[in-house]
Amino acid sequence: MLTLDVQSLHIPIPASGKGWLAVDKPAGLTVHNAPGADLCAIVENYIRDKSGLFAHICPDPDFGIHPVHRLDKETSGVLLLAADRDTFRFLSRQFDARAVQKRYVAILHGLVADPQTQNRWGLWQWPLAKISGGRNNPTGTGRKLPCATRYQVLDRSAHYSLAEVDLLTGRKHQIRRHAKLAGHPVVGDNRYGSLRACRFLKKNHGFERLALHARSLTIQFPEGHGLQTIETLQIPIQMRELFEADSANRCLI
Repeated sequence: MLTLDVQSLHIPIPASGKGWLAVDKPAGLTVHNAPGADLCAIVENYIRDKSGLFAHICPDPDFGIHPVHRLDKETSGVLLLAADRDTFRFLSRQFDARAVQKRYVAILHGLVADPQTQNRWGLWQWPLAKISGGRNNPTGTGRKLPCATRYQVLDRSAHYSLAEVDLLTGRKHQIRRHAKLAGHPVVGDNRYGSLRACRFLKKNHGFERLALHARSLTIQFPEGHGLQTIETLQIPIQMRELFEADSANRCLI
């Protein structure tokens, strides 16, 4: 696996091809909202400096590097980037058609009950407005749009649930808003969750991130070969250590 090491960042590149690459984005790094210092700028500069290593991508210098889909600054995980206009359009059409499977792993506050379904997948279907009102009004104001989020519980610790989450629609902050509405906000979420819990985790465990990680992405690439799944090898160490510590009952919130 290729790895981008720059500006004290260690960014794995789990897959790449002509006109595209996938990166394992770290939490806290914005994708495209800080010109010259965001993820797209960092990747573009690195590829240009290491052109021999990334020659197979054949980036278009007039196009640059652009994200094909959204990933919040606070969220880590698989992010797909396009390096030329035709590839961007080919991949974007699949997101627009909701033909891409995006799967996440999250640590949620509380002990989430197993859904009463044969396949153990539950469904959150609260409609959401385009603009959220934060923790006091996660559904938002204005016209509500249909939303669907699948989830299943993978494990439980003393105070948390480790869940796999599958986005069936793509509203802004959808997982975070649905988790809040379910009564189980994402751990470390200072927008929709408990500020008291966030402060406790930062002070006592050095945990300062959102416990939400984009684990895998299934899509078709221009090269053909049908659907392909790109996934990270494991959940981030900060999330894993927090859950393991709480499993040993060393966390109090």
